[in-house]
Amino acid sequence: MRLQEKTAIITGGANGIGKETVQKFLEQGANVVFTDISEANGQKTLAEMKDKFENVLFIKHDVQQEADWQNVVEQAVEKFGRVDVLFNNAGLYSTNAVVDYSVEEWNRVMGVNVTGVFLGMKHVVPFMREQKNGSIINASSLAGIKASANHTLYGASKGAVRMMSKDLAIEVAGDSIRVNSIHPGIIQTTMGDAVAAGINVETEQIANGIPLKRLGTPEDIANLVVFLASDESTFITGTEMVIDGGSSAR
Repeated sequence: MRLQEKTAIITGGANGIGKETVQKFLEQGANVVFTDISEANGQKTLAEMKDKFENVLFIKHDVQQEADWQNVVEQAVEKFGRVDVLFNNAGLYSTNAVVDYSVEEWNRVMGVNVTGVFLGMKHVVPFMREQKNGSIINASSLAGIKASANHTLYGASKGAVRMMSKDLAIEVAGDSIRVNSIHPGIIQTTMGDAVAAGINVETEQIANGIPLKRLGTPEDIANLVVFLASDESTFITGTEMVIDGGSSAR
């Protein structure tokens, strides 16, 4: 029970990495408020979690909307009394040649990947400051560190998450709030499939090019998030945690 009595907010929690993290947090004793833009997917995941756990709440949530964030944080505090962990997991993937991007697509991806992360941090920090404790984990990507063709928009959004995390880590360190970003390589999710399609390769080919000879799994990422949320990582802040099977070590 590494997260006993902690309360966590997890965005994009209905599927993939988010759903796996919700389950891992509940297994480790946390109270979990998870959110998603899809009411149907969120309610389906909630029903699955309710079979084993009572300390879980789902809220429909557009991370681009400040009023939605205020509602999520207020409901978390009202139900569980505190907010100890924020996992900004919700995100969009996009790939295109820079000359073919529309301003509308730029705003759509930046709205979820950057504005959504900013708003989450803005609205949990006051509660964490009162507690003098907290852990914020922001989902970036290997694309926030390494360059790829046709990833100008996505890379910009994930690079922004990386630097926002570092800047806030310095800003709130005096209140014992930790802020870190995680940078997965290609993971076995629908987004991972989209990444493979975007670079015109099969996922099996990608796996063969990874030193560990496999793609990452949602469980791999969830295990890292549990560690960063737990008291085992209380001296880790302002870092980017790469989790890519060794791909970027070359």
